[in-house]
Amino acid sequence: MEGKVAVLGDADFVMPFTALGLDTFPVEEQREAVIAASREIVEAGYALVVIAENVARAADEVFTDTESKPTPCIVVVPFTTESQGFATEALGEVLKLATGIDILGNN
Repeated sequence: MEGKVAVLGDADFVMPFTALGLDTFPVEEQREAVIAASREIVEAGYALVVIAENVARAADEVFTDTESKPTPCIVVVPFTTESQGFATEALGEVLKLATGIDILGNN
């Protein structure tokens, strides 16, 4: 599968990805800005979206509508702040969807 990659997070998170030539969406932890950038990503048809954990809860509101579609594939990554557990929770949901089993035992 081919497609574009988007990276969503604060400026420090997206900077290394910019150097790799990926499309980055630097946002602070302001809910409205995260939602607006998330909608832009969905409308642009990105295949893969890498999201910093600290903005993932706000972005989830937009990306929940795409869960039943093959793209975008959403990857939540912890960054410089202490993990909030959202990345592990998101991974557990994907694994449960793929296997039908709660592998991580979160639920």
